[in-house]
Amino acid sequence: MKKNNKFKIIFFSTFALGLILFSGFFIFGEQLGQKDKFANGTTINGIDVSGLGKEQAQNLIATRLTSSRADIEIVLKYKDRQWKFLGEDFELDNQVMPVVGNIYDYYNSGNIVQRKIKLNKLKGDKSFNVSYSKVLSGLDEKIAFVASEIDCEPVDAYVEFFPEQDDMFVYHAEQVGLKVNQEQLAQDIDCALTKSTKAEVEIPVEENQPQISKDMLPEIVKRSEFSTSYKSSTADRKHNVSYALSKFNGMLVKPDEQISFNQTTGARTEENGYKKANVILNGVYVEGTGGGVCQASTTLYNALILSDLEIVEVNPHSLPSSYVPLAFDAMVSEGYADLVFVNNTKNNIYIKTYANSEKVFVEIYGDAFEDGVSVVRRADFVGALAHPGDRIVPDTKGEYSNKVTFKGEYLRLKYPQEGYHSKAYLDYYKNGEKIGEKLLRDEIYKPQEGIIIEGTEELYEGMTLPPNDVKFIPPQEKSNISEDNVENKIKEQNPSNLNP
Repeated sequence: MKKNNKFKIIFFSTFALGLILFSGFFIFGEQLGQKDKFANGTTINGIDVSGLGKEQAQNLIATRLTSSRADIEIVLKYKDRQWKFLGEDFELDNQVMPVVGNIYDYYNSGNIVQRKIKLNKLKGDKSFNVSYSKVLSGLDEKIAFVASEIDCEPVDAYVEFFPEQDDMFVYHAEQVGLKVNQEQLAQDIDCALTKSTKAEVEIPVEENQPQISKDMLPEIVKRSEFSTSYKSSTADRKHNVSYALSKFNGMLVKPDEQISFNQTTGARTEENGYKKANVILNGVYVEGTGGGVCQASTTLYNALILSDLEIVEVNPHSLPSSYVPLAFDAMVSEGYADLVFVNNTKNNIYIKTYANSEKVFVEIYGDAFEDGVSVVRRADFVGALAHPGDRIVPDTKGEYSNKVTFKGEYLRLKYPQEGYHSKAYLDYYKNGEKIGEKLLRDEIYKPQEGIIIEGTEELYEGMTLPPNDVKFIPPQEKSNISEDNVENKIKEQNPSNLNP
């Protein structure tokens, strides 16, 4: 009896399992269709491929896409701009074949249970789409073209400087940077084309904000101005002064930027635009190309110090200049003397230069000084230095043979001059009250000996020289120049028409 019961249990269990497997096979078969076919309800790009094999599905989809290409119209929009592309603008890419095949191979691979599991993961949605960026050959290039017409780097707000205009400073607003998300755009086009051959897509654009906006730009004011007179100079000297300064007109100097006068103005040659005028050579005024350029550097220097900018290098003349007080000159010479300055403010400075028939001018613009603060120059005359008198120099080379020949014949080449000791200060005031001072320079202009040229030949026997009006000047024991008359004395000794 027990054996019969055991047999019955085994029989009915086997029968039930077979029924389950048969039912499962029926269900799988109903859902999956035949082996090597697309499952029932499968669509690709909206085209029903149920029950079709790989090649059949590929051919059907390729045929449908080819026939519908003429209807394709893609319109890409960004704000008030748009780009339109038609199906005829593209070639159909044969990549559609392997894409369809890949879908087929994946869902038809494995045993019936594995295939069932894959379909279950689709949750009943067996619709697939072939990427149009792969089907439409050249779509990526057209997306890149559209992006090139939109993409731009962010631009900070900035100021342009036009020194010749009444409104010298033109403020430009910042510009937001734009970047098309090309990958997202391709996906959006794909999605739109699966719904209709007429695709209208908003272009996804990312914005990059600039670092400096217009309201962050500092106020620009005139920090200083300075002028010197060249009214009595020759036309060529005036040209050199104004020409050298013109090299700075419109200059923008960034924070911490260093500027060299010599590098900016270039070589003092006729080829570079300079003319002949007086220069100082060994304490004597002689004609040389570029004479007068030192007045340009001196005018600039004084405007710079009144702006309280940092001076890296400045040099005095060997002979004092009559167009500025002692210790406020700025001698320049190619190769060994320069005027170098640095913008030590937090923002840009701007330089304007101009000239008329009597004066040259320099104006410096940039950040405003602290409220109520002003800067004033001050020259502190320490004293005059006694000159060493005359020195008689024999004309051994015959350079002055047309003037002197014999011993006892004299030609004055230059008069002795006192030297000067002076200090230059900047005084700082706030609301009219002095709040500080800064020593800029402590300069000594060395005394200059007088030079008398004497002939070198011996007198013939019985020869007498005519009277000579050249008087030998001995060394001074003490100079009689005081602070009250030093300015007039310098103008007398070094008139402005001779200044370098």
